[in-house]
Amino acid sequence: MLSAQERAHVAQVWDLIAGHEAPFGAELLLRLFTVYPSTKTYFKHLGDRPDEVQLLSHGQRVLEAVGVAVRHMDNLRAALSPLADLHAHVLRVDPTNFPLLIQCFQVVLASHLQGEFTVEMQAVWDKFLTALSVVLTEKYR
Repeated sequence: MLSAQERAHVAQVWDLIAGHEAPFGAELLLRLFTVYPSTKTYFKHLGDRPDEVQLLSHGQRVLEAVGVAVRHMDNLRAALSPLADLHAHVLRVDPTNFPLLIQCFQVVLASHLQGEFTVEMQAVWDKFLTALSVVLTEKYR
């Protein structure tokens, strides 16, 4: 899926995120809900106006899942199988929402990492997150 250099770029960006999963994840969710309000359908447990604690908590979980994917780039299917089952069979998330999440995540990365999130890194992260999305949607078939 990813070349050795691309893996290094993914790891390099993740090293910049590590330790900030909750605030990055909260911002990601807030951006997602603002730009794509229909996505809130899958987060009813957060209520109409999620508070900061709820966003930080769920944002942490979202980015922890990305962290699992980063640590298991060689075997995304196995690493993300439980998460894919959850989203496909329990939560029944429409898979068209994953690209929206990817887009919002990349905006968050670009806004925080600025010059460190180069064009090359953005392209690699797009490729990586798309692969992650594909794995999450395979259970729908």
